Amino acid sequence: MTDPATPPNGPTGQDPAAPLDVASLQARLARFAAARDWGPFHTPKNLATALSVEASELVEIFQWLTPEQSTRVMEDEDSAHRVEDEIADVLAYLLQLCEVLGVDALAALSAKIDRNERRFPLPGA
Repeated sequence: MTDPATPPNGPTGQDPAAPLDVASLQARLARFAAARDWGPFHTPKNLATALSVEASELVEIFQWLTPEQSTRVMEDEDSAHRVEDEIADVLAYLLQLCEVLGVDALAALSAKIDRNERRFPLPGA
């Protein structure tokens, strides 16, 4: 029996067989925020601030670890879950900020890599 409160594609509204992509995730985040009337709060300033806070929460996980411990953080189930949650929060706010500002995140990243390849050429090139 199907639960009438569950969307047709499961509790997340995402078809589990559908490939994930930036545009669909941004649309899903936008629907989530719109359904809760959060639009007035999703200004560039607020989203950038929230992004910074979430990035700091990710840093906090690693704060007192040695370099060696930090490379093994995903081996512990609890730590791995915390890292994944904070990475998800950072990415969610970054994608929402890109949406609000009209920035194509993948195009911006590609252009930045192009600039870095010119700024930092291979040795001997």
